[in-house]
Order: sequence, then C-alpha cells, then structure tokens
Amino acid sequence: MPKPIPAPREEGFTTTTGSPIYWAKYGRPNAPKLLILHGGPGADHRYLLPQMLHLGEKHDLLFYDQRGGGRSKADARIPITWETHVEDLGAVVEELGLDPLSIVGYSWGAMLGLLYAIEQRGNPHLRAPDRMALISPAPLTKEYRRQFEAEFARRQQSPEIQRMREELGASGLRERDPEAYRQRAFELGVAGYFSNPRNAKDLTPFRVVGSVQQSVWESLGDFNLISDLKGIRIPSIIICGRDDPIPFASSSAGASALGTNLVVLDECGHVPYVEQPEKLFTVLDQFLMNPLRPY
Repeated sequence: MPKPIPAPREEGFTTTTGSPIYWAKYGRPNAPKLLILHGGPGADHRYLLPQMLHLGEKHDLLFYDQRGGGRSKADARIPITWETHVEDLGAVVEELGLDPLSIVGYSWGAMLGLLYAIEQRGNPHLRAPDRMALISPAPLTKEYRRQFEAEFARRQQSPEIQRMREELGASGLRERDPEAYRQRAFELGVAGYFSNPRNAKDLTPFRVVGSVQQSVWESLGDFNLISDLKGIRIPSIIICGRDDPIPFASSSAGASALGTNLVVLDECGHVPYVEQPEKLFTVLDQFLMNPLRPY
C-alpha cells in the first residue's frame, strides 16, 4: 500500500480565479518557494505525494489542483482549455506571491509550464518564470502524442502486464481485501508508464476527469510547442526516463529549442519520482541550487 500523505501545513482556495482553485503548502516556511505543477490534465496534486515532498526539505512548496480536477471544481457547462489553465496559473502566481517564480512541472504540468512561458512573452500580466525544472514532459507535438498513445496501448497489452493481471485475478485479493484489490488494479492500469511494469507499486491512486482531459487536448488542436519555444531563454532543465512511452525525441527537441540541458535517467520510464527517486532528486537538488550550471 502507498505511504500515508501528511496533511499540508496550510491550505485554501483562490479568490481571483474564474472558479476557486484549491492550493496546499508543504515544506519549510520562509524557505525559497517552489510551485509544483501536477500532470493530467484533469488530475490533482496528491498523486505526486509523498515522494515529491523531498523538495520540501529545503523549499516552501506550493501545490494546487488544476481546474476541473481534485478539489478545484468547475462549471461542467464551460469547457476547460489550455488557455484556462495558463490563466489560472498566472492568477495563482500573483495571488500567492510567487516571486521569484520557480516552477517544477511533471508530465502535463511540465507542458503547462512551457505553455505559460510561451504566453507570458506577450502578456504583461503574466510573471516570467525565473527557472523551470521539467520532469517527463507530456508530448510536445500532436504527432508525438499520437506515437505515445500507440506505445502506451502496446505496453498495456504486453505479456508481462497480462501475466500480472492474471496473478491478481488468481490471488483471491478481491474477496479477501477489496481495497487492496482496487489499489493493485489501479497500479496495473498505469504499469505501461514504467520501465519495469513491476515497479508500478505503492502508488498514490488518482482519478483523471475524462471530460477535462479531452477538452484541454482538443483545445490544443494541431499543436507544436517545439517551434513555439524557440527564442525562449529561461534557466531550465528537462529530465526524462530513457524508457518513457513518450517519444524520447519529444523531450530532446524541447531541450534543444530551449537551449537547455536534457538529463536522461536509465532504467526509468515516465514516473522517475517512483522508479528512480534518488537519481531524480540528485539532479533536481543540484539544479535548484544552481540553475545556470551544465548537467
């Protein structure tokens, strides 16, 4: 079973966004601030815990549930778009006083950080990021997303994951401990994200709101962030697993467009904070101490 998640030291809801956004603070008060952007879209911040709380040893961490996910409820009649998320991010930054603005984004959260960096160039109301650490970025073009979806589907049908499903079915866990059975079934549903599918264990379960995910991806259209990133120069780093089902070429091209460092973790898929936490946090800690040095 996953490790228990500690309660935040402070929590609340925004008052300057179109609908209230739930936020939670962890880590050290009065330490340098870090804004952590979770993946999805349509998920919430808790699935990054407790592992990402390592960063709270030296930082004041702010997480928030993006609109339409977790505790950030939204009007179901109004589609949520990538622009919605960028606007919310800008409002969170201003309302909660994130200056300087240091972003750590995971998966879709890394892509959201990049969308925000692109949009702030022409918008005086958006504070420019001072540094960005981007972990396992979501596919940065529509074609890379198509390739990712095909690869993830292939992995989920692999003999190894099929054997794991059979093991679960034959274990009697469903009758013996329904909660543990649901936990394991969730883990098998995301095992294709891992370099070794048997590393998909002790995860914090989460729910993705399908309507939010669909509306955000549809709003991006025939997107290509790689071309949009050219000319942006923000101290940054991209970290990805060599065995991520998202094409390696996506992160590589993104790092090249940003003129920044790409760090590749061996024996690691899409979830380095679970599969290779020591390697991930060694790189992150070094970057956050000195974002301008090469890695």
